[in-house]
Amino acid sequence: MTDHSAVKAALRNQHIETPSWAYGNSGTRFKVFAQEGVPRNAYEKVDDAATVHRFTGVAPSVALHIPWDRVDDYGDLARHAKEQGVALGAINPNVFQENEYKLGSVCNPDEAVRRKALDHLLECVDVMDVTGSADLSLWFADGTNYPGQDSIRGRQERLSEALHRVYDRLGDHQRMLLEYKLFEPAFYTMDVPDWGTSYAHCVDLGPKANVLVDTGHHAPGTNIEFIVAFLLHRDRLGGFHFNSRFYADDDLMVGAADPYQLFRIMVEIVLGGGLDASAGVAFMLDQCHNIEPKIPALIRSVLNVQEATAKALLVDQDALRTAQANGDVLEANAALTDAFATDVRPLLAEVRADLGIDPDPLGAYRRSGYFEKIRTERADGAAAGWGA
Repeated sequence: MTDHSAVKAALRNQHIETPSWAYGNSGTRFKVFAQEGVPRNAYEKVDDAATVHRFTGVAPSVALHIPWDRVDDYGDLARHAKEQGVALGAINPNVFQENEYKLGSVCNPDEAVRRKALDHLLECVDVMDVTGSADLSLWFADGTNYPGQDSIRGRQERLSEALHRVYDRLGDHQRMLLEYKLFEPAFYTMDVPDWGTSYAHCVDLGPKANVLVDTGHHAPGTNIEFIVAFLLHRDRLGGFHFNSRFYADDDLMVGAADPYQLFRIMVEIVLGGGLDASAGVAFMLDQCHNIEPKIPALIRSVLNVQEATAKALLVDQDALRTAQANGDVLEANAALTDAFATDVRPLLAEVRADLGIDPDPLGAYRRSGYFEKIRTERADGAAAGWGA
């Protein structure tokens, strides 16, 4: 039987980081859709992230994207975040939006372009020093579109050289999370296309480098929970960028497309000890809210992760192991499906009561008047966003 007090304690201690860029205007490659009340700068993004934390109780940090969130004084931004009840989280460099990066950043055949990209990565470690951030989240759009366009092996050597330079710059309590993506924007080769490539580079770098799993970055049918279990077993799972997809990198709200997949991932996290703080697994959202309102969508995503986690914690592990040992396929599978079928909303309402927040976060947000307030206050000025 599952100890519900232990389940509630684990849920109270879970932290889910929200991304600053999800609060700004965003869209598809065809159109950016403007919304009312979106932040105009990094400070207002922090304010919105603090609002999500206030109504969920488990989102105490916000990731920054540089230069999208560039400010004159990062120490001041960190102080502002603390005053709002949150902290600045992972720092995400941007080496994919400038014209020089057409043929890649750290893998570019042009040494001057590689130097520019490396300088930016090192600048982001400088930012971490000021903000107190522990994680540098790296994603590279680098790759090729045509066979013969560049040396596949040469690009891996350039990538390795840059990663080593950044790794050597990290402080004692800082680490590097290396994300991967199967395709897009490069369509013939991506320089970090899969978890194996990321894992190989991280092992080569050392213990402060771990793999970051974006749940939307895989081929259809990929067994993501296997990847999670393997990386946990090898102590190389650095964290997640949680989102959902129907086709490719759709960046939808996590759990929206396939809640059972999210549950299966969280089962492996629970079974592998990934919820323990000592495991160092960072639970982060990475989403693009094209048409839905930003703050409610992020609250909904946090709730979806909580629900999947609660169900995973309710798996009868004794029954599961007994069935596995006996080769009882149906009972072993039933241990998972029974937990997934459990309505965990009453349990999560108890957790929120323990945290001193409203058991209905979305309803509480809508009743708070926060949106009406920011819609008026932010009517003037340029809204933050992609600028596409």
